[in-house]
Amino acid sequence: MTRGKQKIDAQRKNAERNQKPKGSQLEARAVGLKVVCPICKVQLANHNQLIDHYGSKHPKEKPPSNS
Repeated sequence: MTRGKQKIDAQRKNAERNQKPKGSQLEARAVGLKVVCPICKVQLANHNQLIDHYGSKHPKEKPPSNS
């Protein structure tokens, strides 16, 4: 058993450790998704994923340029 200052410090550390993380995963996901497919409006992280998306979901269409 701890007493005095040790007990208070231990309680403070446990309270900090058990706090929920700030922000949400949805907010972080929205920040990371920058490219949007103009056909089906799917959000993707980068241009390479957009090219892969076109190859699998829209094989008859040509992927847009990198701009």
